[in-house]
Amino acid sequence: MPVLKNASTRTAARLLPLAAAAAAALLTAASAHADTGKLLLTGGVSSVEGAAGGGISPWAVIGSQATEGEVGVSAYASRAVTRDYALTAYGVAVGIHDRVELSLGHQNFDTGVTGTMLGLPGLRLKQDIVGAKVRVAGDAVLDSDSLMPQIAVGVQFKRLQSSGLDGTLNALGAKRSGADVYVSATKLFLAQGILVNGTLRATKANQGGLLGFGATPGGADNRYELQPEFSVAYLINSKLAVGFEYRGMPNKLQRAGQAAGLSDGLRADDWKDIFIAYAPGKNVSLTAAYVDLGRIVPATTGGRKQTGVYVSAQIAF
Repeated sequence: MPVLKNASTRTAARLLPLAAAAAAALLTAASAHADTGKLLLTGGVSSVEGAAGGGISPWAVIGSQATEGEVGVSAYASRAVTRDYALTAYGVAVGIHDRVELSLGHQNFDTGVTGTMLGLPGLRLKQDIVGAKVRVAGDAVLDSDSLMPQIAVGVQFKRLQSSGLDGTLNALGAKRSGADVYVSATKLFLAQGILVNGTLRATKANQGGLLGFGATPGGADNRYELQPEFSVAYLINSKLAVGFEYRGMPNKLQRAGQAAGLSDGLRADDWKDIFIAYAPGKNVSLTAAYVDLGRIVPATTGGRKQTGVYVSAQIAF
């Protein structure tokens, strides 16, 4: 893990132009697009961090419509609005031979009342995410009549852009860059129309990285933590699916906040959502969800849970 910590920024800088160039080339070269494609919705949608899966958690599936021997590309735009905050996310992903996925995502977080109370009205936190995922075993569709899941390992290099919050993050000992490593297992029961995914993530990210990585005051644990993530979806028909997602969140800032006299004012809760996904055709999918992100900086929001709505659109080839 120390190697990831020291190399994350350099690696992200190298991968960023490569992913962008690959996506641009695929978008302009018809011969690179997948010609056949996957079954509708079995490749997941784009998460808010860019990896293919659910809205808040990556799955073991590889993004785009590309199958074995093909290369494909997908692009997405998402918007989440809760009681006190708003998040806009967009990006692209490249799927190579249904084996490798490279993704590039950008997040823009409107801090709302928190920024105002910090004397920074209109404060927005912007984060860039470069991801890579490799399928290492199984095939979600071909193995749907067995108990063998599709398994993938992935990494996400994240960098929070400089903002008026830098001084606060420095005081809390939170870094502005970090790397998440995860393993996902996705099982599709095609005959029953049920998809189940489990992901285990090693992370230091506070609120997915939007509040930095790690913390040190008050004896806060600044090491990597393993966080579970779980998704289940029911395919009502070939074009429509409903489901539930859960994502565990580290709570590293709470102890740092207590040391700063904020009690539980920086506490973080786990994320959850109930979603519906619709694919009118093989190249387009639309997702809507009710989200519950728990408390985010409750010191400035009266401890209100951040519930709200999430919408996303994806185009994939």
